[in-house]
Amino acid sequence: MSKHSIPGTALITGASTGIGALYADRLARRGFDLILVARNRERLDQLARRISDETHRLVEVIPADLNDVADLARIESRLKADASVTLLVNNAGVGATTPLLGSDVDKMDAMIRLNIIALTRLAYAAVPGFVARANGAIINIASVVALAPDLLNGVYGATKAFVLAFSQSLQHELADKHVRVQVVLPGAIATPFWGLAGLPYENLPEQMVMSAEDLVDAALVGFDLGELVTLPSLPDAQQWTDFDAARVALRPNLSLKTPAPRYLAARRAAA
Repeated sequence: MSKHSIPGTALITGASTGIGALYADRLARRGFDLILVARNRERLDQLARRISDETHRLVEVIPADLNDVADLARIESRLKADASVTLLVNNAGVGATTPLLGSDVDKMDAMIRLNIIALTRLAYAAVPGFVARANGAIINIASVVALAPDLLNGVYGATKAFVLAFSQSLQHELADKHVRVQVVLPGAIATPFWGLAGLPYENLPEQMVMSAEDLVDAALVGFDLGELVTLPSLPDAQQWTDFDAARVALRPNLSLKTPAPRYLAARRAAA
């Protein structure tokens, strides 16, 4: 992939439709063999046949439900054992648009397990091999709601905030180990995801909705550019730079011996 070329095999979760299927297509055209993971075997097989016919790359499908402990363990084992895997695309996830108080807590629990626990366990399975081989990359698909927790469902936003923070931490740890990390923050994308989350994208303002093709192509350009955080919709990249710089500027004052003067003054006034 440009100067960051890491030929080998890409394992993509949530690969049967939408963003995951497009990553499969684009990565095969960039020279990757593929391992496609999703629940729907029929759709996986159809996608695999098309990509294999068009690109002549090796494409394997693994039907799996990442919310199933045994299925997740199978994918973890494959990542640990298969030295050909050089890229993990953590794309599988679910969303929700219902306000927190109107949501089913069991569905929220399932969302946390898929969006956070499965993604984390797959990263943990892949990274040691990448480090040992000094070659590998992880692409985590988050969401702009990671930066806007007051939008949509609060648990969904919190899961994507985790993905952003986890990716930033991973890159910090792996930067000198020849392992790349990218986290992609899509806005509203024209895929079935929105309908499953309870708000089909056709109900959103047209100017807010990006095509899945544009999203994936922009994200891969961001990967080529070496971005850690890719915001495909953001017109002015300096806004993210400034936002992140403000976060870093807080760090020296986040843990000090004494409370801030405003709290000390209020306490003295109340005494």
